[in-house]
Amino acid sequence: MKRTGLILATVAALTVIGCTNMTPREQGTVSGAAIGAAAGAGIAAIAGGSGWTGAAIGGILGGTIGNIKGKQQ
Repeated sequence: MKRTGLILATVAALTVIGCTNMTPREQGTVSGAAIGAAAGAGIAAIAGGSGWTGAAIGGILGGTIGNIKGKQQ
């Protein structure tokens, strides 16, 4: 499970770095989804659940919140 968290954190970091040519709304969506997926996987791992399920739920919620936040900028 630690390996999954490390992979997700690395993907999240690379995704955030690759957001230079995007609109603020796109950046918010991608960044929010990546951060949400990493956080969801971590929380699920700590709670003893499925890391993939946590990542999916966190990614959806993070992407939605990031999209809303990016739209407001």
